[in-house]
Amino acid sequence: MRGRGNARSSLVQAVSLRLATWHPCLDMGRLHRPRSSTSHRNLPHVFLLFLFVGPFNCLASYSRATELLYSLNEGLPAGVLIGSLAEDLRLLPRASGSQSQQLLYPERTATEGNPPLSFSLASGGLSGQYVTLDNRSGELHTSAQEIDREALCLDGGRGAAWGGSTSIDSSPSSDSCLLLLDVLVLPQEYFRFVKVKIAIRDINDNAPQFPISDISVWVPENSPVNTRLAIEHPAVDPDVGINGVQTYRLLDYHGMFTLDVEENENGERTPYLIVMGALDRETQDQYVSIIIAEDGGSPPLLGSATLTIGISDINDNCPVFVDSQINVTVYGNATVGTPIASVQAVDIDLGTNAQITYTYSQKVPQESKDLFHLDETTGVIKLFSTIGGSVLQTHKLTILANGPGCIPAVITVLVSIIKVVFRPPEIVPRYIANEKDGVVYLKELEPVHTPIAFFTIRDPEGKYKINCYLDGEGPFRLAPYKPYSNEYLLETTNPMDYERQQFYEIAVVAWNSEGFHDKRIIKIQLLDDNDNAPVFLQPLIELTIEENNAPNAFLTKLYATDADSGERGQVSYFLGPDAPSYFSLDSVTGILTVSTQLDREEKEKYRYTVHAVDCGQPPRESVATVALTVLDKNDNSPRFINKDFSFFVPENFPGYGEIGVISVTDADAGRNGWVALSVVNQSDIFVIDTGKGMLRAKVSLDREQQSSYTLWVEAVDGGEPALSSTTKITILLLDINDNPPLVLFPQSNMSYLLVLPSTLPGSPVTEVYAVDKDTGMNAVIAYSIIGRRGTRPESFRIDPKTGNITLEEALLQTDYGLHRLLVKVSDHGYPEPLHSTVMVNLFVNDTVSNESYIESLLRKEPEINIEEKEPQISIEPTHRKVEPVSCMPTLVALSVISLGSITLVTGMGIYICLRKGKKHPREEENLEVQIPLKGKIDLCMRERKPMDISNI
Repeated sequence: MRGRGNARSSLVQAVSLRLATWHPCLDMGRLHRPRSSTSHRNLPHVFLLFLFVGPFNCLASYSRATELLYSLNEGLPAGVLIGSLAEDLRLLPRASGSQSQQLLYPERTATEGNPPLSFSLASGGLSGQYVTLDNRSGELHTSAQEIDREALCLDGGRGAAWGGSTSIDSSPSSDSCLLLLDVLVLPQEYFRFVKVKIAIRDINDNAPQFPISDISVWVPENSPVNTRLAIEHPAVDPDVGINGVQTYRLLDYHGMFTLDVEENENGERTPYLIVMGALDRETQDQYVSIIIAEDGGSPPLLGSATLTIGISDINDNCPVFVDSQINVTVYGNATVGTPIASVQAVDIDLGTNAQITYTYSQKVPQESKDLFHLDETTGVIKLFSTIGGSVLQTHKLTILANGPGCIPAVITVLVSIIKVVFRPPEIVPRYIANEKDGVVYLKELEPVHTPIAFFTIRDPEGKYKINCYLDGEGPFRLAPYKPYSNEYLLETTNPMDYERQQFYEIAVVAWNSEGFHDKRIIKIQLLDDNDNAPVFLQPLIELTIEENNAPNAFLTKLYATDADSGERGQVSYFLGPDAPSYFSLDSVTGILTVSTQLDREEKEKYRYTVHAVDCGQPPRESVATVALTVLDKNDNSPRFINKDFSFFVPENFPGYGEIGVISVTDADAGRNGWVALSVVNQSDIFVIDTGKGMLRAKVSLDREQQSSYTLWVEAVDGGEPALSSTTKITILLLDINDNPPLVLFPQSNMSYLLVLPSTLPGSPVTEVYAVDKDTGMNAVIAYSIIGRRGTRPESFRIDPKTGNITLEEALLQTDYGLHRLLVKVSDHGYPEPLHSTVMVNLFVNDTVSNESYIESLLRKEPEINIEEKEPQISIEPTHRKVEPVSCMPTLVALSVISLGSITLVTGMGIYICLRKGKKHPREEENLEVQIPLKGKIDLCMRERKPMDISNI
């Protein structure tokens, strides 16, 4: 097989390529010297030089700052592309281009071997709420949270300076609203510090809205035409520009008004009400219409409020009497204080403009003024003194009605006095009920037909028939008391209720045939009894309180009414026996409190009774029910069922397949108990269904690339502020036999080995070396010869376990020439083993004299009969069908042990290779020729492709 010099050359090329990829500042032209022994000798020194010098040479040349500006409408759904930083910064590689273009855009000359671009925000902030940045492609998209321009730029003030990764910039103009991002572009050779501005464009998503639903405007009734009055509380619209409020109008102008809109220096529009006709409060004192505010969007949005236009009064009317004269007759025996007449003028104005005072005219004689008194406010005329025998028979009273700023209205009252010669009847009362100072006192619970008083009616003249009746309203009657004449009994006719009416005033009137009469006024006062129980406003008092309340928190103030008076109507409050001890009720004020903190998770609803008791004898009471609901507060974090989770998944598990369920609970209720799950790390590979908690892998998983994953899953509830918790998820991949053995030696079917004829039987000639990326039984390899070609190809045998090929019989003169062995390399995978084949070429001769001849023999297709004999290796334990649950721990343990062994063997191999490289600097063999093996093969001297080996 060709020499060891080519093996070292390939190793240097691989290291050079990795160094060039990892650090672009190294001169790979100088580093890559495949045939120089010096480069082999200095390889470790190159590593040290790169580690200490490399990073300081390239930082300055790749530091750039750039600004990008994007714009988008507010309210867009999640996933809308905002822009691609990679394209807009011209960082994408180009397939071809001139040298000038490459100098102009060095970023585009990156080859496929260079590391991929990485985009990231400089730090946390608002970006996670409103935008998402793809770390690989550099694409900016809208996030799941909808962008509301009015919420972002509510103050409309000056924008924040660049600081942190994200901020909000709302310029002095209300039309400008910017979302500011700081983005870092890596790796180092493409490093950029990019400032991204995202302008949020306003859309017409808000209708104008008046701050109050009812707007009142007062207009004096004498306001001239074209009077302008500003309408306070104009409509507001969070939108800006043309989407803001543009105009106002009225739904009904009533033919009396119109609207005008004025705009100030700040762009604010104020509606003005303009009077278009003559107003008269006495004709119509109020106009009601709807004021509509309209913005300039397409289509426009409207907001409305009720506009009430009140017409305020002015003193434009004077008092007026309906009649010009009133005739009144007064008997000479009339008692002092008897009302004689009443005058009433009318002024249709309001308030002080309608105040009227009554006075006598200066033409009224003083004698008439002294006999008849005029009330200036009510206009009532009463007899002020006793009518004597010398008093004039007729009095003419001229009365003036005076209003503010008015000419008085005039009315004449003509009073005629009739002298009395005969005496009226007499009424003599005798009270049965309690009477004091002319007032009769009755209890409200007195039965029907309770007697109040006897009245005896007398005629002083003794010659006239007298009629007697009761004047006034109330549950009373006056009836003759037989068998006596002129005797009358006053009694009750219906039950009386103090709470309905407490006082009555009635009169007993006696008339004789001549028209003379007498009247006796009777005042009846009811006394209250405790006949009413307290009454709660509501029989069911429904209350709510947030949990974790402060001690002695106020719940409500109970209020019960009692229609009784005095002490009988005084109410005290008490808790029922079913009320918990930590509730308190003030017996006087009715204030209900709770002395301890309530926990909704412990108890959500309380139901107990409260009593209202009056102070009557006997006391009366009523009962109400208190229903208290404890409202939830977000005081419980989500809790995972397990402290951590472990899942075993076979490799090549299909994308979005169900790995396992992450169970989480939250003791809170409503939104506070809603839990959302998300993968904190490895979110590009794994995802969780929030509704079911199902963990899925986005891509198929390969154990050979990564055998286990450790995830952190975060659970966030819907409270404000939200509470969260995390748990650890371990995913272990179980091996599947998906990799056939990989033959590392010999390297190709065209390589060959020189076998000397003097080789002794039993001597090792060469070996076949293969590895398998799988683990366990899937990586156990067996070797077998399934085809032979040569004079005596059976002279060679292969060890099925080690792959060593030995000479079985001594070589003869006839055995000279090329022997070809077809070797099958098979694993012991379950359920189906995989295999590879390789051709082992053995040239029996004393020396290699003609390489071209041997190579021509190798290029010919060999005629080999395939043997079906399988390799026989005793492997314990043999494959048996075992339940997945029982073998799972064993597989995990084997995987962990295998990974540790691989790491140890790989490290030792690299160390030995470096040491060997120092001891053999001058080996430069060009032909793929081997000498017979006398012991173990030095694996470091072979040319093998670098690969990850999971188990050998």
